[in-house]
Amino acid sequence: MKTIILINQDQMGHGDRPLGQKILATFLRKSIAIEDLDAILFYNTGTRLLDRSSAILGELSALEERGVELLPCGTCVDALGVDLAVGRLSDMDTIVREMDRADKVITL
Repeated sequence: MKTIILINQDQMGHGDRPLGQKILATFLRKSIAIEDLDAILFYNTGTRLLDRSSAILGELSALEERGVELLPCGTCVDALGVDLAVGRLSDMDTIVREMDRADKVITL
């Protein structure tokens, strides 16, 4: 079963931003246990997580080393001035295609 995680903001949930960033880091650290995790798709402010200044590069690097593709939206990266440290630049066609091929999509 192919599983995809979709991250559309730089925190998990709504409300307190520092708390949302902290629990997102914890989620990503723990998500390495998802056996069928094939890719994480990023758009909008979610692409900021892949920036060289991101506090969660360790978690994302560990996932990438495990073989999880990190695919940020190129339009979002450009618009937000993200300096990618991890991941492979993609586009909305790729994001839609990956979602279509997935058996399960988890949106955070």
